[in-house]
Amino acid sequence: MIEEVETMGELKNLSHKLYELNKQTKVIYTKCRETGIEGDFFKEVKPFADQVKEIVDHWQPLATEWTIREKPKNIYPIQIMNTAENIQMTSLKAFYPKTSFKKFQDHYQSIDFILKNMIEQLN
Repeated sequence: MIEEVETMGELKNLSHKLYELNKQTKVIYTKCRETGIEGDFFKEVKPFADQVKEIVDHWQPLATEWTIREKPKNIYPIQIMNTAENIQMTSLKAFYPKTSFKKFQDHYQSIDFILKNMIEQLN
């Protein structure tokens, strides 16, 4: 029981971190589109994408297990997998001004919806 509570706390913490990183991708993307300047791959893009990947690698198995065990409303394991893939993709594409606005926006909103929904249900 104690282990389950710790796991839930960790899942909530990681979900919050991903939620904030997702908001950060939008800020980065907006800046890159406005200036037309790509992010430096080794100084900006890779460190940011690596940070996101590290959190996703811890978050995804916990989130998947949670969805299977708790059956939260409107959140399914496939959405966890898609969210993990999408946030890793947007963490890279945010730095490139030629990234399609519609695709970026669609992925951003999808990630935002799942993470907000998870955080609410974990509270």
